[in-house]
Amino acid sequence: MKIIILGAGQVGANLADSLVAENNDITVVDLDAARLALLQDRLDLRTVLGHAAHPSTLKKAGADDADMLVAVTQSDETNLVACRLAATLFNVPTRIARIRSNDFLALDAGFLAEHFGVDDLISPEQEVTDTLRRLIEHPEALQVLDFAEGKIRLVAVRAYHGGPLVGHELQDIKRHMPNVDCRIPAIYRRDRGIVPKGITVIEPGDEVFFLARKQDIPGVMRELRRMERPVKRVMIAGGGNIGRRLAARIERDYDVKVIDHNKVVSNALAERLHHTLVLQGDATDEELLEQENIESIDVFCALTNDDEDNIMSALLAKRMGAQRVIALINRAAYVNLVQGGEIDIAISPAQATVSPLLSKIRRGDMAAVHSLRRGAAEVLEIVVHGDLKTSKVVGRRIGDVGLPEGSAIAAIIRGDDVVIAHHDTLIEAEDHLIVFALNKRIIPKVEKLFQVGFGFF
Repeated sequence: MKIIILGAGQVGANLADSLVAENNDITVVDLDAARLALLQDRLDLRTVLGHAAHPSTLKKAGADDADMLVAVTQSDETNLVACRLAATLFNVPTRIARIRSNDFLALDAGFLAEHFGVDDLISPEQEVTDTLRRLIEHPEALQVLDFAEGKIRLVAVRAYHGGPLVGHELQDIKRHMPNVDCRIPAIYRRDRGIVPKGITVIEPGDEVFFLARKQDIPGVMRELRRMERPVKRVMIAGGGNIGRRLAARIERDYDVKVIDHNKVVSNALAERLHHTLVLQGDATDEELLEQENIESIDVFCALTNDDEDNIMSALLAKRMGAQRVIALINRAAYVNLVQGGEIDIAISPAQATVSPLLSKIRRGDMAAVHSLRRGAAEVLEIVVHGDLKTSKVVGRRIGDVGLPEGSAIAAIIRGDDVVIAHHDTLIEAEDHLIVFALNKRIIPKVEKLFQVGFGFF
């Protein structure tokens, strides 16, 4: 696929890195020649120096025959104008814009499509905020993803010695929890993916992915690990776009404190947040954290724009007694380095941004695609079409579908109902299947399995 990325900042560069790895033809446009040179030295892509909202720049970037344009500059206005030009002058089939302003995000999607040619919006700040909110709701989880408007969730959790199911076969979960229906589509053991069977034994340290209805998640977690105390107190380091959004989302449900070093930012936050204590100071100041009773904090979120500051403040908070610490990390190398040690979770905005794009790149009808384990695996929500003659899956039981090795169907969304998948579950046309892929290399095989034959059309 030929994709033009407008903007070579953190979001654009990380997108380019991910999409080049998908064997796409990528062109990146930016006004900063140094940024473009760094990208071109590191990745197999083309760069164009110029203004993203100028027709001449878009033409030079190859908009005449591009399949997709992704506008992720720092300016919402530039991104919207670029999408409008791509639609009207160059007829680019798919146009996606990054939007930061709540004013634009509040506009109707139909309005943006009609007047600006925007097919889809990307808001990295909103994606990260949603991710953080789910992790605060389920503090023992490593990752939490919503499907069917939150009715069902995919949760990654580390199995600990002492959990009732740890050391036992998966099939025992039905005996432990006879009224709960859940599915474990994947286990990662020492970084190696396993598609488990009923006789698979869960070991301490396993990273277990399970799918369950939202109300059943705490019960399943109790089977896999000892539960931490309920979250009541949250401290946020950094009052920027993400820190402010998160505080606004959770301040009515939790006791929230925000620390920011900038006096102007702190004053603005104090005026906008009505149930949050705003402090001006440095989140790496040991005396300040001690004064604010860091040992009683259930979740500490380091959300500044500086990776090193986030790492240091999270490490300090953990050592001073915070129950769980989360750090926002932009550099991929840092994410792999710090997660799983004293820092409980490292969140990459790049991965949160890539996921909405993947559903546009994948072949077949994809309602959603989520990147897992820092891009190593994926979970896909695939809409199945056709009939017995034109489809390899419609009208067949899951156990009879020739799924590629390393993949598993975890659940089916059928209208307003959610069906946890079992080997004898029948697949119907227009079902939404939640498919887990242990490794991105098997994605083309999964896509091919769910494509309909020409007779369907």
